[in-house]
Amino acid sequence: MAKFLLQNILDNISLSTLPYSWNSFDLKSFSRDKQLWDFQQKAIENALKVLWKYYEDFVDFQDGEKLEVNQERKKRLFDWYKDNGLEEDLDIKLDKRSRKIFNLLSEYYIFQDGKVPYWNYINRMCFWMATGSGKTLVIIKLIQILKQLMERGEIPEHDILFLTHRDDLIEQFKRMVNEVNYASAENIELRELKEYPEVKRQKPLFGTTVFFYRSDNIGDEQKEKIVDFRNYDNGGRWYIFLDEAHKGDKEDSKRQHIYSILSRNGFLFNFSATFTDPRDVITTVFEFNLSSFIEAGYGKHISILKQEIRAFKEDEDYSGDEKQKIVLKSLILLTYVKRFYEAISQIDPRLYHKPLLLTLVNSVNKEDADLKLFFRELERIGKAKLDDKVFTDAIEELCDELRQEPEFVFEDGKKLKIDEEIFKSITLKDVLRYVYNTDSPGEIEISFRPSDKKQVAFKLTTSDKHFALSKTGDIPNWLKEELDRFNVNHQFEEEGFFERINRDDSPINILMGSRAFYEGWDSNRPNIINFVNIGTGTDARKFILQSIGRGIRIEPIVNKRRRLIELYNSKEIDNNLFQKLKDFCLPLETLFIFGTNRNALLTVISELKQEKKEKGKQISLFVNKSVLKQPLLIPVYKLADYQVS
Repeated sequence: MAKFLLQNILDNISLSTLPYSWNSFDLKSFSRDKQLWDFQQKAIENALKVLWKYYEDFVDFQDGEKLEVNQERKKRLFDWYKDNGLEEDLDIKLDKRSRKIFNLLSEYYIFQDGKVPYWNYINRMCFWMATGSGKTLVIIKLIQILKQLMERGEIPEHDILFLTHRDDLIEQFKRMVNEVNYASAENIELRELKEYPEVKRQKPLFGTTVFFYRSDNIGDEQKEKIVDFRNYDNGGRWYIFLDEAHKGDKEDSKRQHIYSILSRNGFLFNFSATFTDPRDVITTVFEFNLSSFIEAGYGKHISILKQEIRAFKEDEDYSGDEKQKIVLKSLILLTYVKRFYEAISQIDPRLYHKPLLLTLVNSVNKEDADLKLFFRELERIGKAKLDDKVFTDAIEELCDELRQEPEFVFEDGKKLKIDEEIFKSITLKDVLRYVYNTDSPGEIEISFRPSDKKQVAFKLTTSDKHFALSKTGDIPNWLKEELDRFNVNHQFEEEGFFERINRDDSPINILMGSRAFYEGWDSNRPNIINFVNIGTGTDARKFILQSIGRGIRIEPIVNKRRRLIELYNSKEIDNNLFQKLKDFCLPLETLFIFGTNRNALLTVISELKQEKKEKGKQISLFVNKSVLKQPLLIPVYKLADYQVS
C-alpha cells in the first residue's frame, strides 16, 4: 500500500490549472505578525485540489441539489482512490460486541454483508503535521477559504464546527482567531455549539460563524456537559475540523463515528501530529510529520543516546550509584547546553531559549514510582551526596559516546559534534550553578498552593530560586507522606510556575511528570528528554511522538522558527550574526533523548522513517530522440474577461 495515498495522487494536479475561482486565494497572509510558511501554504493548496475535485470535477455543485448527488460524489471519490492503487479493505466491520455502534450506524448507513462500505466515510482529508508546525494557522486559513468558496457558489453553504479535546486547546484557538480578526475586515465569530439554535435564528450580518466544542463532550445522549449530537445534526451538513480529536480506534470508538455522521453530507478535516489508523494515513492530504519537519530545518536535531535509564526498571538490579549516575548524565548534558546558551546570551540575550530538561515517567503515585526514584536522586545530587568516581564515570561514559559523533535521527549523514574540552571540564559546582541555581549544596525546599497541588516546585535552601517543577494530577502520595522532611512554602505565586515556563524570568530548569506534559503546551525550551519506563505499545508510541514534538521547536531569533543555517541560507539573517553564532548553536539546536529502552524509541522513530521512504519510488528517464527536431510549443495567455472578488 502506498503511504499518504491522497497526497501522492494530488502531485499530478497543479493548482494553477484549476479555474480562477479555485486558485485565486491569498494563501500567505494570516495576521499582522504572522504569515503562513511555505509548507503551510502547500497544505492549503492540497486541500483546495481535493475540494475542487469533489465539488466540481466529479459532480459540479449546484445550489439546491438533492442529497443523492453528494452520495454520488462520495462514490466517485472512492473510485478515484481505487483507480490510483487503493487495495485495502477499509469497510467498517462490526461484531455482536459492538451492538451500540451497530444500532447507531444503522440509523444513517445501509449495511452490506454486516459492514458499512467505506465510501460512506471518504469525504474527509487528514493533515499529518508535526507538533509545532502551526496546525491552528492552517485550520483558520482553511476556514476563511471555505467561507469564500461558499460565497462564490463553489461549495455548499454548510455550518463550520471546530472540535478539540481540551479546554486549553480551545482557548488557544480563540486567541489565534482574535489575532487574525484584528487584521481582517471580515471577522470569524466563535460560538459554542450549545448556542447553535439561537445563532441559526439570528443570522449574522457579516463575517463567518464558527461553532466550537470539546470533542470528548459530543455523544449520543444529553447530559450536563455531554451534548446529544442528534440535536445538532442538521442533516449531516457540517464542515468539521478536528484538532487532535481522533483519539480511539476507528472501529470501536463511537465518538469517531459521530464526527463522520455529522459531516456525512459535508466534509471532515482531521488534523494531528500522530496518525496510526490506515484510514487516516491513506486520506492524508498533506504530510509534514516529525521527520519532514526536522529535515526541512524547522525543528531541533534529534539524538537518541545509547545511555539507557535501565537502572529504574523494576526487574533490574542496579545500585543506588547506578541510578544516581543516570540522573547525573542528564544534568551534566543540561549543564553543557546551558554553557553554550550563556555564551550566546552575551552576544544577544534575545537569541534562542533557556535550555530545559524534561523527565517523563510511566508511574507517578505508587510506592516505588519512577517519579519518586528520579526525585530522590535529584535530592541526593543537590546535597552533593555522591562519590567523585560516580561523577567522573558519568562524564567519561557520556563523553565516550558523544565523541563518536552519532548521526541524528531522520538526517542521513548529519552528525552530532561536541566540544570535548568544554564537556570534560564540567564539575559538580557547574551542575549546581546551571541546574540547581545555587553555588553550594543544600536541602530541598518545596512550594505549592494548598488549593492547587498539581504543581509542586523545588529549590535548595542555599538558593532563592526554584530549579525544578513537578506537574501531576495531584501531589503524589509518597511526597505527601514525606513533607515533614522538607521545608514547605505555601507562598506560591498566583500564576503557576508552569504557566510562566516560557518567560525570561522563569527559574525552572527541570520539568518532571507524566501525561501532563505530552501535549497542550508550547515551548522552545526542552533540550533533553528522559523517557523513564515508557515502552512501545500503541499508546506509548503516540505519547513518545507527541512528547518529542514538544521538544523540537526552535526559534534562534524571535519569530524565526528554523535552524540557524537554514535562516542564513534563506538570507533571513546577515552574515555577521551567523558568523558570531555558528560555533555555539548546535547544542541548543539539538534534542538529546535518554530512554529506558533505546530500541523501543528507535522502533517508534523508525516507523516514521519507513513511512517517509515509502512516499515515492525512483524511476528511469530517457531522452526521446525522435522529437528533438520538433518545435517547442509555448503557451499564450490572455486576461480573463471577468473578475472574481
